[in-house]
Amino acid sequence: MISSLRGTVVHLEADSLVVEVGGVGLSVAVTPQVSQSARLGESVMLHTTLIVREDALSLFGFEGRDELTVFAQLLGVTGVGPKSALGVLATLTVAQIADAVSADDDAPFRRVSGIGPKTAKLIVVQLAGKIIASQPGGSRTDAAGSAAVPAQVVQALVGLGWSERVAAEAVTVVADEAAASDRSSVPALLRLTLSALGPARKEPVGG
Repeated sequence: MISSLRGTVVHLEADSLVVEVGGVGLSVAVTPQVSQSARLGESVMLHTTLIVREDALSLFGFEGRDELTVFAQLLGVTGVGPKSALGVLATLTVAQIADAVSADDDAPFRRVSGIGPKTAKLIVVQLAGKIIASQPGGSRTDAAGSAAVPAQVVQALVGLGWSERVAAEAVTVVADEAAASDRSSVPALLRLTLSALGPARKEPVGG
């Protein structure tokens, strides 16, 4: 795994850099912000992750470790691939992503090219409790607890036999329509989601 690199920028485009390290040029996919701050012939240091696919090895680079962490978390969301995850970070800062997730607000993600309404809602649900927004003068614990409710309901449904995909989608739809008091309560949101799913839609894990 290539976790970081430091070298000279020998070529740059809007969404990628070629960084020469020890005589080898490495192509790195980056956000436009990183590309705009880079300069030909100058040194750059990036935190990186290597994505391995059957037909390609793709290197993604970020200026900060926080961006790399959020990129990895976005890849864990159903329907989000490397390009979409990079698109989110090209459009929103880490703080904006955290604030949107903590506020259960999928609107910022719907503005990202390639992210549809369904995927935007899944990002909010599946990252809940994983990315904590800073709360100046407020309580980070309270914000984290509120944001983690949908994720806890998803895990409860998985434990009851539904697949994670079905559970996450159901919780997303129900939470979007539920009252604020129900969205902030695990028992209430779980009860509403179970009612929406119904026994006929229950799926065994792995089935």
